[in-house]
Parts: sequence; structure tokens; C-alpha cells
Amino acid sequence: MEGTAYLTRGDVLRRAQDIIGIPLKDIDKTGRLASGKGAIGTVIEENWFGYSPNSESEPDFPEAGVELKVTPYVHGKGGIRAKERLVCNIINYMEEYDRTFHTSSFWHKCSTILLMSYEHRDDVPKGDLSIDKAILFSFPEEDLRIIEHDWETIITKVRKGLAHEITEGDTLYLAACTKGANAASVRKQPFSDIPAKQRAYSLKSSYMTQILQRYIFGMEENERIVKDWHVLARTSFEGYLIAKLSPYYGKTQEELMTSFGVTKKPKNINDILLGKMLGIHGRIAQTDEFKKASIVPKTIRVRRDGTIKECMSFPPFDFIKLSQETEWESSELYNYLAPTKFLFVIFQENEEGKLVFDRVRFWNIPSRDLDEVERVWRKTRDTIQRGVVLQETKQGVRNDLPKASESHVAHVRPHAKDGKDRAPLPDGRMMTKQCFWLNNSYIAEQLKRLN
Repeated sequence: MEGTAYLTRGDVLRRAQDIIGIPLKDIDKTGRLASGKGAIGTVIEENWFGYSPNSESEPDFPEAGVELKVTPYVHGKGGIRAKERLVCNIINYMEEYDRTFHTSSFWHKCSTILLMSYEHRDDVPKGDLSIDKAILFSFPEEDLRIIEHDWETIITKVRKGLAHEITEGDTLYLAACTKGANAASVRKQPFSDIPAKQRAYSLKSSYMTQILQRYIFGMEENERIVKDWHVLARTSFEGYLIAKLSPYYGKTQEELMTSFGVTKKPKNINDILLGKMLGIHGRIAQTDEFKKASIVPKTIRVRRDGTIKECMSFPPFDFIKLSQETEWESSELYNYLAPTKFLFVIFQENEEGKLVFDRVRFWNIPSRDLDEVERVWRKTRDTIQRGVVLQETKQGVRNDLPKASESHVAHVRPHAKDGKDRAPLPDGRMMTKQCFWLNNSYIAEQLKRLN
């Protein structure tokens, strides 16, 4: 890659900050804004910094050692959040397996990032948008330890000939997202003849949300589970958390409540007890590590016979939006399920019928099962598009959305307060709100594998 006119980090940052507030239509001299996804970043590269976009392994500003990344955010119900993951660089499986983290293509390219942010608004043309902040970002040490472990997790699968089984949920902050013209984009891997999906290193959208909130908008840091990041040089975050909780295994819910002086038993009692066991003041889901990694804690109650009563639900979907989705990997379900790491908090019913804190396990959906969820998603979407069949029965209104008997992994059923909690179908009819569920039998099967 040829050099640029910006030789130091100071040169890069000063030029970046000069663009703040200028409408992008006043920057775009080549009509790039109309070119689709990634257009804003391309306009800034070509028309503001004066270099051609590239996919090389070198940083965009090689002399300064800085990579340019433009990232959008949105104002949602929960406040400011990143609109999407931050894609870094393509993973060359044939070369990357033989490197260390500090000689990896990711670290070489992205150890220092010029982060330029803008607010995405659906009702505003791209040309009227503008960059509102530009900073030089280097990973804080407490994050870097987790990111390094994430990299090792990805590359270990490559070294084992399992690059085709990589999923975004394998890791916490740094993920390997699919990257290509379509789902059929594949690459060779060094220790298997099975083609693997082309993937790129990326920072999860949950991680980017926290980076934007902390470094762009100056919000307060969240409480951390790991108080001293040096311990992560000896163990992973997952290993640290399990080690903190394991001394409490075998105690009943009542014994734990007594140990921590908890006298009331609200619906979120297990969440409260987890916080007490980890020595944090708030909810575990609101800690720095859980929010950055988008880890979802799920309490699972196992009956004496090893079965599980409850299926695992996901947020209700919008019938109309789902019917308009075209690609699986851009669907709401995929972008919730694929990158998510779940923390299973497992309570086992004993002979007396009391719930005993049995263990915790981290879990993310395997790639083969994600493919099965895709099949259920496609059938759901297609059914909504052609018109859901609603049939009155003595037990209530039946529909022809995918049932638990049709898949060993997932199904669709109501997720509503009552029959009056409804949403519109594309054809104008109203239907009880629905969501995707993982089958309870499937979760029980996964728990056996996690023992």
C-alpha cells in the first residue's frame, strides 16, 4: 500500500476533527454516497483523506500505524447504541493460524483506530448526515486481555481443522463474522478439506455500544466483575467467573438467601444471588463485561428426572418486519442469536423438591444448530408472506407457524401477556404476538454436553 500525507497520529487526528459538522454531501465529490453499504466510510477515505480504499493488511495510515473506522450509532429506546458491528479485516486461515496475537493481522491493522462516529437516522438522506466525533482509540488493558483470548479461541478452531464451525458466539468482544458477497463465500482452511465460510475479525455491536457510550459520549463506566485485570493473564473471563461461583455449588436457594441476608424472594431472586456471589452491587447483566459481550444470563431449572420444563424464548418479532427480511445473516434473529453468549445458571431439583444451585456454564449455539434455526426462520418468514392460516378451535386460535414437533432445535409460539396482546400481520389481520423459542428438549441435550 502506498503511504499517505498523514505521517503521525497527531496529523491523522487533526485532519479527522476538521470534518466534524460538515454535511457529507459537501465532502462527496464522486457520487460515492449513492453506492450503498460502506459509502460513508469510502467518501471520507477518498474525498477527505485523499487515498483509495483498500483491503490490504496494512493500516489505512501505515506511517502513523492508524486504521480508519467510521461507525454509526442510533438513539433507541434504551439510549445510544451502535448500529452494527465494526468489521476489521478478512481472516486468511492459511496464514493466520501460524501467528501469535501480537503478530496477527488483526493486531497489525487495528491496534490503534481512528474512530469517527455519526448518528444514523432513517429519515435523513446520507448527504445531510455529518461526523460528530473523531478520536484515536486504543484498547484498554482490561478489554485487551479478553480480546486476546477471543483471538486464541478463533484460531484454535482453525488449528483443529474446524474453521467451518466458527460462530460469532464463540467469543466475547472480538468475533469472526461472516464476510462475503453472499452466504456461499468460502475459503480454504489449512487442516481440513471442508471449505469454511469467509470471515472477518469484528468488534461486536454490544462492545461498540459500550465504547461509544464511554469514549464518545463520556458516560460513566459500568461496574466490573473483574476488579483487577491482571488476573486475566492467568485465566479467561469465563474461567474467572466460574471459579468465583463454584464454591456455592450444592447450596439450595434458601441457603444462599440466608448466607447473604436476603429476606425477600422477588421474581429475579437468582439474579440477586448471582450478584452477591460475585461481589457486585447491581445486576450481573449490567456489568461492564456482560454489556460489552452481550452475555445473556438464563436461569434453567432441571427436574429430578433431568428434564426441563421451560423452553428458552427470544424477544417477540414484528410480523411485518420479519416478512420483509431477505437474508438470514441480516435478520433480527440471526443478529441476536449468532453473536450471543449465554450464561446458563442451572438449578437442580433435589429429592425434597428444593432447587439446588448446581453449576453455571457458558454456551452459544453451535453452527450446525444455527443452520437449523435458519430453516425455521425461513419457514416462518415464508408463512407470514403468503398469509398465516388462523383456525378457531376449542382450545383457542391455531396457526400454521413452525411447531416444536417440526424441529429438534427451535419453534414459534406466542409470547404475549394474554390473547389480547396482538400485532398486525402484513395483510392487516391481527394476531397474538409470537417469538422464536429453543425447544426445552434441545436445551436439556445441550446441558448434558456441557457437563
